[in-house]
Amino acid sequence: MPVRSWQKSSYCQEGDACVHIATPHAGTIQVTESADPTRSILSTTPHAFTALLRTLKETRPHGC
Repeated sequence: MPVRSWQKSSYCQEGDACVHIATPHAGTIQVTESADPTRSILSTTPHAFTALLRTLKETRPHGC
């Protein structure tokens, strides 16, 4: 099983509401949230993750 090296979101503030991202191997991106006591992990492709980020940036309220 690959070792995950989690990277915390640059938008994370202090506390328990942080998104963490890992790329355990090429072709897979994994996402989890620090406030999730079960440590559920969402796996996706780089293409789908890029589309999610693009959509979030486009719909983000101004000033954030």
